Parts: sequence; structure tokens; C-alpha cells
Amino acid sequence: MLKKSDILDFIRSVSAPVTKREVARGFGIKGGENRVALKQILKALEAEEAIIKQPGGAYSVPKGLPGVCVVEVCEITADGDVFARPVDWSDEVQGEAPRIEIVPDKKHFAHMKDKARALVRLSRQSETLYEAKIIKALDYEKSANILGIVRYTKHGPILAPTDKKAKYDFDINPGDLNGAQEGDLAVGEVQRGRGIKRKRVRITEILGKQGDPQAISLISLYEAGLSEEFPDTVLDAAKGLKVPPLKGREDLRDYPLVTIDGADARDFDDAVFAEKTDNGGFHLIVAIADVAYYVRPNAPLDIEAQKRGNSTYFPDRVVPMLPEALSNDLCSLRPHEDRACMAVHLYIDADGQMTKYKFVRGLMKSKARLVYEQVQYYYDQINASPSNRGSDELFEKIPDQVRDAILVLYEAYRTLDAARQKRGALDLDLPERQILIDERGQMIGVKPRLRLDAHKLIEEFMILANVAAASALEAKRDAQSYPCVYRIHDRPKSDRLDEMRDFVESFGISLPKGQVMQSGQINGILRQAAKTPYSHLISQVILRSQAQAVYSPDNIGHFGLALQRYAHFTSPIRRYADLLVHRSLINAYDLGPGGLSDEEIARLDEICGHISSTERTSMEAERSAVDRFTSSYLSEQVGAEFAGRITGVTRFGLFVELLESGADGLVPMKSLSDDFYIHDEKGHALVGRKNKKLFRLGAPVTVRITEADGLTGSLVLRLSGKSMNGADIPGVRFKSRVPDEQSHRRGGKNSRGRSNRSQRPPSKGGFKKSGGRKHSGPPSKRK
Repeated sequence: MLKKSDILDFIRSVSAPVTKREVARGFGIKGGENRVALKQILKALEAEEAIIKQPGGAYSVPKGLPGVCVVEVCEITADGDVFARPVDWSDEVQGEAPRIEIVPDKKHFAHMKDKARALVRLSRQSETLYEAKIIKALDYEKSANILGIVRYTKHGPILAPTDKKAKYDFDINPGDLNGAQEGDLAVGEVQRGRGIKRKRVRITEILGKQGDPQAISLISLYEAGLSEEFPDTVLDAAKGLKVPPLKGREDLRDYPLVTIDGADARDFDDAVFAEKTDNGGFHLIVAIADVAYYVRPNAPLDIEAQKRGNSTYFPDRVVPMLPEALSNDLCSLRPHEDRACMAVHLYIDADGQMTKYKFVRGLMKSKARLVYEQVQYYYDQINASPSNRGSDELFEKIPDQVRDAILVLYEAYRTLDAARQKRGALDLDLPERQILIDERGQMIGVKPRLRLDAHKLIEEFMILANVAAASALEAKRDAQSYPCVYRIHDRPKSDRLDEMRDFVESFGISLPKGQVMQSGQINGILRQAAKTPYSHLISQVILRSQAQAVYSPDNIGHFGLALQRYAHFTSPIRRYADLLVHRSLINAYDLGPGGLSDEEIARLDEICGHISSTERTSMEAERSAVDRFTSSYLSEQVGAEFAGRITGVTRFGLFVELLESGADGLVPMKSLSDDFYIHDEKGHALVGRKNKKLFRLGAPVTVRITEADGLTGSLVLRLSGKSMNGADIPGVRFKSRVPDEQSHRRGGKNSRGRSNRSQRPPSKGGFKKSGGRKHSGPPSKRK
């Protein structure tokens, strides 16, 4: 009989987090009652906080680290031993970090200098010591290079870094300028030397001029280690490829498949079709570009695609995962051209439940390239009364043969949307903003990004296809031969839930305690919040409480979408995870060449860690570029007043979102010079010790721009008008816990004279409600 103590001892004894399957294997459990008992014991141990579930579903003891994580070198001993600490570790919350010793290897170890970062696989040696084997060194290639602007001073030329976290400038010997002029955006190689007060750099590359609008994205691109250029071997591999013949494929060319994308989209990687069935349900087809046919495992195209992990979207450009010969041509489902595809036939009943599916390799021909707004207008006009209909001229671009198909697509969407609401998928529909760029590459404004039913229609079709992909691989029941790269989203952690509970209760909204949280319960909070003026604030706090969605070969479900299984299948042009899923389906259902290789299967856990990391890198680069574009745009409005909302309260100041542009700026603590302000964490406020002025999270304020630097993306603000007398939320009572004065920290400037802005408002979370589609700006739909 299984004993709780034995299971706990086993998890303590192993050197890395273990999955439920590995625990079962360790105790020789193959099925039946023992497997049920094991599941109950693990749940009980987790509830008692004797063990914790790591991202990916593996279990460890509470102080244990995940099997794979990012570390930063923090100590190099006199003997040359290298020790690191987890990047995502908080000493205040978690206590002292365990020591992690880097295991020497031939490829990466020599580059593990102070502050260097690496993705590592951990093995626990004791409660306080881990060994780490390097999977990938993350930044040593650029650690000795600095990106900055060349400036001439009375003491000689310097390189002023574009990184807002940089603490000092770098001197340049005149002989090391290599043609760089005042205002050039350049890369400097740090020069070694002893006894020098400030480090020197040698200019190695000139990227552009400070005033060039294209320099904004170049800075963010370079900082993230991204490259727009492909190696010659990759470009050569993309030449001469052709659409395959019909043999061995299903002919889908007679179906009225259409693509529906943004007006400025250039790659069309999915097409859809729907027809009614006799049982009141629908037969759907989702056809996806057959990237796996062209990009074979371990070939040059594949090696580069895996390295990039995904495409990255800036306001003025895209850094693609694949060369344009594929992404904008052979793998783009352009209208009236034969294209190879991976397609899935999906059948749903009248309640929106999937009853069966079938994956095929096909040859298709899109009947039309449609735009979201165009499709929505057509549908709205068809359903409007005759007196309110617009001109028929607006319908001309929609071919007759697909007009009826559009109406059926909407009927199927209504059915799927009803099923989504019934299962309780998280309904965080926060507004997004779109950066407007003119033909010169300069930002000219910002506008809300439209979210129409046409967008939601495509989302629901893609989600259903993604669920079918995960289900199809699970149906083969051989994870060794036909693994699935799941898109997993864990439940919010208990401490995050407690914080969220305290916050929403201040608005008179209750959240039950002692229950396993379901996404439907959070939707109930959102519905209550919608009745208040602060629904946007509550939605943001809930989003921040969510876990980061990641890729994993082990399934724990997708909390946000309320799905037991979920994968990414629908965008292999721009996500490597989707390509892996395609390859596994090809093997599982004997669909021809281009399947998953044995090497990929063996390395799947490592690849999942890598592409989860590249996704985070892209998200940060995209956000950094938006910050820079917005700060550059606002630099001409220094001194102007704007309406804003407090979005973050910290010991070093207030973060404020400008309502007009969506820009995030910092009101430094040093600008609140009339009192000694204390950070009340429970009350989400800064409180004056003497005057009792209070500045609360979510409160409206008026601010004046004092500094806007497009190169670093920093935006410094000062409270103005009545906001200088405090800003609170009327009628809301937070649980207050004003700490001692040690929690106060006066703002200041670093040695380069910049306001401290190395920290940002709390992250807006890793899960976003809408995911999987592409935009000209950062993709919002990363489910």
C-alpha cells in the first residue's frame, strides 16, 4: 500500500523535479487503484505544501528549483569554480538562494564570467547546493559589446549606452573611433585594462544615426541578440524550393477556403472553411502552411529557425523566423495559388463540442485574401435592416463564391463562443494600443487596436485546431514515439491568489477561500468588476496574478483557456513549437516525409526550454521598442500635461500610464519632496509620514513630462495640479499595513545622471487571452 511518507522521501531523494509518471515508475505503478491513490497523495502533499508543482507539472520539495532555469553567475572562486543564482529568485520572499555550481564543459564554460547568464539543467546535490549543466549561454556573445551613442565631450569621445540600466559611459580613444561621428549609433567592444577609472571601448560597428527613426527598433533588436539577416547557407537553402505535387495529398482546392488577416499582413499561414452538417453541427477545415515539407530536421533552415524560436514583431518591422522566400511566398497561402498545407477536418455538434477530427496533408487554393474589418462590415451589413445597409460597392472585393461561406463561418463561431463561455475560459479582454508609423518610419500617434468578432472567429477556429492537435497526439498513447509540445498555463500560485483576493475584496468583490481556483470563478469577478468604474484596474491585477504560459512535453493543461490539453499547431511560419507539433503529427499518422527526428525527441525538453526563452526575449524586445517609439514621440512634448492612471506603486516611486498614448512613465520618489513617503504594500500606496498624503494604485492623476529619451525608452514624469495633493480611489478601503521607515527609499540618479528606471511596473502576466494570430505590431495572442 502506498504511503505518503514514502512518496515524499522519494521526491526528496531525487536530484531533479519528477513528474507523476516518473514517481509511478519509481514505485512500479502501472495502473488501476494505485495510480488513483498516487494522484490523491500528490494532491494532498501539495495542499500541505510539503511539495510544490513546478512549471511543466514536475514535483519538488518547496525549496527546490525547477529542472531547467536561467541562472546568473554571481561568484568565481580563486580556484576557478563558478557559482550562480537563479535569475527569478527573490531573497525577500524565498529566503537565501541555494548555491548553484556550474559544471565545466568545452563549449560554454570559458564564457561564464561575472553576471553572465545561461539556461541550465539542474541536479540537486543537497538542500542548499545544485549542479548545473549548461544548455545554452544566453548573453556571452554580446557581453563584451556595448550599444550606444557616440558623444564628443571636452575630455574626448565617449559611448553613452542605450541601456537605461547602464551606470556609466565608456571612454573611446580617438584612434578607436573607426569613422564614428557625433550622434552615431554604434557598437563598442570593451577593452581590457587595469587602473583605469572608466572602461574604454573600441568602435566595431556603426548601425545608424541617432535621428534615424529606424535606429529605434535596431537598438531593441540588438539588445535582444536578434538579427534581421539570415546566414548565406540559410538563404541558399530557401532557393529552388517548389510546391509539391498532389500525389499523397488530399485535394482541398475545391473548398472555398479563405484567409482572414490584418490589412498590412504579408504572410497568410492559415485558411478556414465551414459548412453545416445534418445533426445541427458543423464541419470545419483549418488549413495551415506545410512548413514541415520545406524545413527538414537539422537542415540549415531548421537550425536557424530553432535558434530564433519565433518571429519578433516591432512597430516598424518584423524579424522573421524563416526567410521571406518561405514566410511570404511558398508558405504563404496566397489567393488563387496552389499551396501545400497541413489541414484538419473538425466536426462539432450543436453545443460546440468537438466530436471527431482528421489530420491530412493537402493541396489547397485560397479563394480570397480577406481583411478583418472587411469581413466584419460585410457580416454586419447582411444582418442590418435594408434601410441601414451601406453601398453594395463595399462588397465588391469579396468574391461571390465566398459570401455564403462567410455567413456559415460566423454561425460556427457563435457555437464555439458559446462553448467557450460555458467551460469558463478566462475572459480578460483588456484594450490594446497600436503604434502608428508613417512612411518614414516615425511614430505619428497611437490608436486602440480593434477587436472585432472577425478576430474572435479566427481565434476560436485556431483554438479548436490546437486542441485537436494535442488530442490527436495523445490518442496515439505513445509519448516516446509521438510526443506533443504542449502549451501549458499553470494555475495562479497561492500567494498570488491571496494578493488578488485581498485586492478585489477592497472593491466589495468576494473570492472564495480554500478552493481550487477555476478560471470561471475569475470570470465571475470580472463580471462584478464590470459594474464598477475600476474594471480595467481589476482586470490588470488579475492578469498580473497569472502564471507564465510556456512550452513543455509534459501536460498540465491550460488554465486560462480552461482546457485539459492544448498545443500550438496553427502558425509554423512564425513559431517553432508549431513546426514540432506538425512533425510529430506527420510521424503519428504516417503523413509522409518531414517528421520528428529521433534527435529532436531526445532533446524535446531542452528545445521546449529554449523556445519558451526566445518567446520571452521577443516579448521584452517588442515592449522595449514600443517604449522607445513612444518616448521618442513624446520627447517633443516635454513640459506638457497628460491625464494618467497609477499602475505601479514601489519604494522608489510611482509608475503612471498616460491614458492617451498608453506610455508607462516613472514619477521618481525624489520628486515627492514635500514629505517622507512610506510604501504601504498591503494598501498599494505611498503614504506621507507627516502630511498623510496618499498615492494609490489605480487612482487617476495629472502628470507633466520632465524627460523623454527615445534612445533608452525612459519617460520621467512629475505630478501636477491637484494630483500633487494626493490621489486615492473614493469609496475603496484597502487592508493597510504601513511598514517602518526602512521600507522607504528616496529616489535618486545613478552615476550617469539618469533617473532610476531599471525596474518597471509589475509584469502584465504571461498569459494573454487572445493568442496565435499575427499583427504588424507585437502579437497580442500568445496563449
